Amino acid sequence: MAHHEHQHSTAADDATQLEMLDLDAEVLHEHLAEITASLRELAAPPVRRVLDLGSGSGTGTFALLDGFEAATAIAVDASEPMLAHLAEKAAARGVGDRVRTVQADLDESFPRLDGPIDLAWASASMHHLSDPARVLSEVFAALRPGGLLAVAELEGFPRFLPDDLGFGRPGFEQRCHDLLAAKRAEHLPHISADWRTLLAEAGFTVAADRTFDIHLSAPLPAATARYAEVTLRRMHPFLAARLDADDVATLDTLLADGPGGVLHRDDLAVRTTRTFLAATRP
Repeated sequence: MAHHEHQHSTAADDATQLEMLDLDAEVLHEHLAEITASLRELAAPPVRRVLDLGSGSGTGTFALLDGFEAATAIAVDASEPMLAHLAEKAAARGVGDRVRTVQADLDESFPRLDGPIDLAWASASMHHLSDPARVLSEVFAALRPGGLLAVAELEGFPRFLPDDLGFGRPGFEQRCHDLLAAKRAEHLPHISADWRTLLAEAGFTVAADRTFDIHLSAPLPAATARYAEVTLRRMHPFLAARLDADDVATLDTLLADGPGGVLHRDDLAVRTTRTFLAATRP
């Protein structure tokens, strides 16, 4: 449920993104389970048709199918490899007959649906849109009266490292995140959008608005070290061109297969902030 940055990506980017999304789901499974439980309380029955907008590797799709056992899902994404991966996972999980994939770039057109939707889900995808207000209005029109839309967003990449890490000076990870935040502000103007206001302007009634400050410490899920490595490796080209020499050396050490590499560290944590809003169509 995170990092949907694959709208115009290469095959290598898609492969990395797929692994990141799957690792995010594995490491933060308790957070996703809490949100799914909230949706079961908030959604007005019956929930038979769900729509996952920006489905990525299928984290949200499968959580919704698990939470609503009578439902089928339409998974929408711009990336064909993402949808192929999702379809393979659906078949492996025995729910292939409950999932339909649709390739669509929401910035260009909203997918054509063959009937009203009971529950729509958009996880870490709305802030990538050039005009989220338009898409929210189209989701509103696609939902049945009483239908529910869930929007999950994030502040950025998770943090994994101790604050005092850095060759010669602490704060390496903070400097990395400052650079990434500047990039997001330039290229993703809706990353900090007022989703409550946008939902209301589209006609929705907001039923839930929560911020989760997640901090996982030891014992961590087994996939945490790999999640940290894949995340840092994805950041590497951008950061290596902008950090000073000492910080680049720190980054390279973290990604090396040695005692300082993230795969071998015993001081990792997972810190991230996620927001969750649920809104109904009156």
